[in-house]
Amino acid sequence: MVFYFESTVASPPVTLFMGLDKYENEDLIKWGWPEDVWFHVDKVSSAHVYLRLPTGQTIDDIPSAVIEDAAQLVKANSIMGNKMNDVDVVYTMWSNLKKTPAMEVGQIAFHKEKEVRKIKVAKRINDIVNRLNKTKREEKVDFRAEREKRDRLEREGKKQLLRQEQERKKEIEKKRQEEAELKSYNTLMNSETMAKYDDGNDSDDFM
Repeated sequence: MVFYFESTVASPPVTLFMGLDKYENEDLIKWGWPEDVWFHVDKVSSAHVYLRLPTGQTIDDIPSAVIEDAAQLVKANSIMGNKMNDVDVVYTMWSNLKKTPAMEVGQIAFHKEKEVRKIKVAKRINDIVNRLNKTKREEKVDFRAEREKRDRLEREGKKQLLRQEQERKKEIEKKRQEEAELKSYNTLMNSETMAKYDDGNDSDDFM
């Protein structure tokens, strides 16, 4: 089961989501998307909250209000973190999450620490948490199927772009050949025209 929340602080609104428990967090870690941004309370147990970025958007493009919504949501869904003030919430791209067989369920590390961002949350803001909870909905999701569908569509898109690029190159080559043939034809015509006027007679050789 996945919980979805709508953040309306951005236009258009964005969706935040998290797993039901640590076992579903494992599936989210395993089958996440390259476009996913992962949020977690630093150094204490909490929910894993995700934001899926639109194609072409980067972690630097996320509005600060959306980051605050995600940070409040992840703090509110941490048994310890919800009771604490001045907690840090870390976030990074899904591709930066590192999982090894020796780690416990739901536990992760990072490939590159320098790619982990951090935001300080002074306290729980009930207005934000309540606003998000009013939009909460549950869905049963096949994480693997969703990821495989996403990858298939990406492959098809890349193949289409490749075909379009090949067609573009063919058109350029065809145009180049046509221009070369036209240039050759014009050169030939000019040579034949000059030959007609050059009939071998010298203009001074007449009676």
